[in-house]
Amino acid sequence: MDLLLWGVMPYVAVTLLIAGLVWRARYDRFGLTTHSSQLQESRLLRIGSPLFHFGMVFVVLGHVVGLVVPDGWTDAVGVSDHAYHLMAVSTGAVAGVAAALGIGILVYRRFTVPAVRKATLRSDHLMYTVLLGAMLLGLLATVLNSSGAVDYNYREGISVWFRSLFTLQPDYELMGAAPLAFKLHIVFGFALFALIPFSRLAHVVSAPFKYVFRPYVVYRARDPRELANRRPKRGWERAS
Repeated sequence: MDLLLWGVMPYVAVTLLIAGLVWRARYDRFGLTTHSSQLQESRLLRIGSPLFHFGMVFVVLGHVVGLVVPDGWTDAVGVSDHAYHLMAVSTGAVAGVAAALGIGILVYRRFTVPAVRKATLRSDHLMYTVLLGAMLLGLLATVLNSSGAVDYNYREGISVWFRSLFTLQPDYELMGAAPLAFKLHIVFGFALFALIPFSRLAHVVSAPFKYVFRPYVVYRARDPRELANRRPKRGWERAS
């Protein structure tokens, strides 16, 4: 079971993520959208969306640092293990709570506003369940670990296992010794990766980067005297 969960499942999830995004980019390019419901309701959206998105940015950055950066690197620059964990727990808790609160508001909005509820896709139910599960399990693991209820150093276990995935030699036995809350958090996380191409979360890869490099659109005002002397045209006449 450890081999299937921690030695096979990550590669299956990443394969589904990449293959699904490639397929959608080729055959459903215009479907890579958030299916925005801002016109149906905007008050709750203005609160929940920034909380969720900005919180998730810092949550992802915290995961990248915690999983990718070895503890030897932070020791080399003079950051003690206690200082690292204090900073990680404080910033991660704030970002996690903000993201969880934001997604909670968005879910409440989606299922209580009739117009937004009618625009909900069938894939949204599964996506929201997995997303909320991953976030709440991550917060639970953080609370248990920081409160002392679970004595576990993820930088010597989960982080080492995660980095071993990139060498195609996963050290799945390290994950077998991890606490249950961490295991469930990772299972839900990889399940979310596999769901991204088949849900509205696929919009994360459709950011309009080309707008940064496109030419400027120049607007020129007409001469007021020209507009005053011009005879108005009917709507069906060809514009000059």
